[in-house]
Amino acid sequence: MNTMTATPSPFSPAERPQLGLRERKKIKTREAIRTATYALVKEQGYDATTIEQIAERAEVSPSTVFRYFPTKEDIVITDEFDPIIMEELRARPADEPWMVTLRYVMQRAIKYGLKEDEETSRLRTHLMVQVPAVRSRMMESMSVTGTMLCEAIATRTGRDPESLEVRVYAMSLVGGLMETSLYWAENGHREDFAELVDRTMDVLEHGLTD
Repeated sequence: MNTMTATPSPFSPAERPQLGLRERKKIKTREAIRTATYALVKEQGYDATTIEQIAERAEVSPSTVFRYFPTKEDIVITDEFDPIIMEELRARPADEPWMVTLRYVMQRAIKYGLKEDEETSRLRTHLMVQVPAVRSRMMESMSVTGTMLCEAIATRTGRDPESLEVRVYAMSLVGGLMETSLYWAENGHREDFAELVDRTMDVLEHGLTD
């Protein structure tokens, strides 16, 4: 059992630094746009949902929607978790084994995300499977997440974030998690997502074992 003391988790809103009024308004607007989008998609399907409808439901202008999300696909794939996960990775004890840190942070992220809105998580991954444009945009966004992860890995290990080894490892993790999400949705969300991610970590740590 890991007995090392860690910095309080930024996944807990009560323990996170207080955000300024401007940032809180931005988050509120993003959430309103996302909420409107998911509601409309559930009502009438992804293809039938337009930016104009989303803006009207969220009570903002279409230009505001585009200011926060360049494409409709971005509304589906974008969330607030990447920066929080990076904060959490940096907050773990420096002498903690990397895979212990990674498993801990992934499980915390899953627990927090599914607790916040499991229905949205299921709908998002369903759209990744069913809508090629969403899946394609998700793959494009992986490079951004991968870059942030490279920095976190470099900080922990002292390696160059631009090194081939760090880049390959980071993108293997990001790609593995995307495939895990797709697998979860393709199989009707029947399996426990946290257990699937744990299996993914096993593959990253040990490779394909019998």
